[in-house]
Amino acid sequence: MKSSAPRRTVARAAAVLATAMTLAVAAAPLTGTAQAHDAVSGSLSFSGEPGEFVSDGQSHQYTAGATEMFDVSGPTDENSVGLTVVTPEGKRWYLHMAAPDGQKLTDGATFTGASRWPYAKPEDPELQFGETDRSCDTGTGSFTISHIAYGPYGYIRELDATFEQYCNGSTLPLRGEVHARTAEPPAELAVGLNLDTTGKVDTHTGKITVGGNVTCNKPARITLAGNADQTQKRATPAGWYEEQVVNCTPGAPVPWTVSFASMEPGTTFQPGTATVRGIGRADDRDYPVTVDTGYKTAEVTLVKS
Repeated sequence: MKSSAPRRTVARAAAVLATAMTLAVAAAPLTGTAQAHDAVSGSLSFSGEPGEFVSDGQSHQYTAGATEMFDVSGPTDENSVGLTVVTPEGKRWYLHMAAPDGQKLTDGATFTGASRWPYAKPEDPELQFGETDRSCDTGTGSFTISHIAYGPYGYIRELDATFEQYCNGSTLPLRGEVHARTAEPPAELAVGLNLDTTGKVDTHTGKITVGGNVTCNKPARITLAGNADQTQKRATPAGWYEEQVVNCTPGAPVPWTVSFASMEPGTTFQPGTATVRGIGRADDRDYPVTVDTGYKTAEVTLVKS
């Protein structure tokens, strides 16, 4: 009867790499995660009638460049937009506008019947505006997105909008408008992985040393995982590596090596040909996304070290 050990070994090695690939989904945005970026130009202005709580019945205007912070944020699904303005005096104003669940903010769209979280239902738009010391417990209102332009993964490049809010059941409106322009979106991360076709084996310990290089178009921390197996006359040794981190800088391939032994009881790697597989993943430092190098495989000649 033929032994099933080689078949089990290959299956186990494949399962290990499959797990690694699950952790390295190509261009997998973290859905709903917001990213904030400084506006290079913009303004927030609003006013309310006498007695309106949030504005204190006054007119206010803040300009990017003349504030401590003027941040615009948006999630990957393009469903909402946020604005945070910190004044030189330390007051933090915030604005949140969101379309109903499953919808996107688009040019010219007007949303009525908006309320603030957690009172808004999934089919309702959301509107929330206030400052740390002047915010609503409940609120209703409407807003219009006159213009909005996106970059990758919900990066908000341009925004023009107006809004109207009624705080805590009041009939006195607060009316405001926001204009913002952010810098040109950063490049999306691209990473690559190459496997060397030669490696080493320590015949005393059975450990192999294999490697390759990684590439990137901007600095990235690439985590590698993979496995190796070798078909021998009487056995099929197999081993794997995980969480091998390479700090990649653009401009030239960055080399890496890893050493490991067979995880199959009673087997060791020997000089000769082995199959090595690998994949790498990295988080994009500018966007809420993880990218990967793609699945790589190579026939590697192991020589005695």
